[in-house]
Amino acid sequence: MKKKYKLRNIFLGLFVGLLALIPVSLAISGYLENRSKLQYTYGDTSIENPSIYPDTKFAVISDIHFYDVSLGTTGKAFEKALNSDRKLLMESSDLLNLAVDNIISSDVKFVLVTGDLTKDGELVNHVKAAEAFAKLKQKGIKVCVIPGNHDVNNPGASRYEGNSAVSVPNVSFEQFTDIYKNYGYGDAIYHDENSLSYVAEPVKNLWVVAVDSTRSSENKSGTEEIVSGKLSQSQEQWLEGVLKKARQNGKAVIYMEHHGVVEHWKGQAKLHPDYLIQDYNHVGKFLASYGVRLAFTGHYHAQDITMSDFGVDGKLYDIETGSLITAPCTIRYCKISGNKLNIESAKLVEKYKPGTDFAANAARFVKKNVKLEAYNTLRKFFVSEKDSEYIGDNVAAAFYAHYNGDEKAAERPFFDTDRLSLWGRIVYSTEKYVIDGLWRDLPPEDNNTTINLN
Repeated sequence: MKKKYKLRNIFLGLFVGLLALIPVSLAISGYLENRSKLQYTYGDTSIENPSIYPDTKFAVISDIHFYDVSLGTTGKAFEKALNSDRKLLMESSDLLNLAVDNIISSDVKFVLVTGDLTKDGELVNHVKAAEAFAKLKQKGIKVCVIPGNHDVNNPGASRYEGNSAVSVPNVSFEQFTDIYKNYGYGDAIYHDENSLSYVAEPVKNLWVVAVDSTRSSENKSGTEEIVSGKLSQSQEQWLEGVLKKARQNGKAVIYMEHHGVVEHWKGQAKLHPDYLIQDYNHVGKFLASYGVRLAFTGHYHAQDITMSDFGVDGKLYDIETGSLITAPCTIRYCKISGNKLNIESAKLVEKYKPGTDFAANAARFVKKNVKLEAYNTLRKFFVSEKDSEYIGDNVAAAFYAHYNGDEKAAERPFFDTDRLSLWGRIVYSTEKYVIDGLWRDLPPEDNNTTINLN
């Protein structure tokens, strides 16, 4: 009996000791996370006459993930790819054409496309996407693209045959710039010789600084593409030079990259660090110090706008646009007037196949696949099937609300922890921050809003 008490006391002592270490470990991890990986030279915030944004109108689309159906639409391999993600791959061509027609019917001057143009960087998909952009060019609407993590040197470029995914040609850096020479690269006023970053001037006195935040050069055959993003030191130096020239020449700057620059919900950096640029806090402060107020991003498939206030350096708004092929399939329409940006959003899921139940089915598809991912993760931690189902439903509801933007706490489903087993409650308590964070809508509004650019 004494031996049992002794073992129990040892166990309790170790447990208490581990609990005592948690604050220390969190402090250390927080310190390490906030340490910059690069050296940054910040701008002079004492400049009294910042550049004024010229009046203009433009549209933003993101995460097109174009998929040409000639690559296969049947078989177990394709079904696995389709059901392991949130993308409406079968509808990608029609949705892109609908977006192009929608944009043509507006009076925008140019379009920003913030990466992930293709499913997995397949050459045929890039060619088809560029063909769709040609319709905009023919109408006098300029297009500026950047690559996402799926687009260049991707070892996962595939077609589907029965139970197999078979490799097909992807694109190199040189091929990417050639395919999209009419969509940013051909008429760029500056190029970064070490990446696919460039500067365009779609309207007078407005520079679009398009930055390649991907790690495509690190991709290797036989592996999955690298999802995370970062800038190299040479990119930072190139960017510093560009931003200095913009100030010297009185050019206002719109920044765009694929990865997020500002955390879009409290906890995103913990759960999904690969969706934020490495050093995101430092990159944001760096941009703000040169008077950049707007960063257009994608990658997370969510319709969300958030802001970081860097004090004397000013505010930076990260305007993330949802995926064109993940419900609600959005386009942003932006109007700059009087140094203010007005944003309105169009949800194509409501315009595609009118008179059918497409919109409802698209929503169910997203929720089903998010739930499946959460369910499988919970089961790995030995959470019961019943508890995993219940928690998974609530995770799916939270993510779908975030994808739509303007999350409303009143619409959050009631979660009854009494329905969970003891182990289910313990696991849920450690991951509850995800659901809480997704349902809390950080300012400003996500779909329709006005931002002061002073």
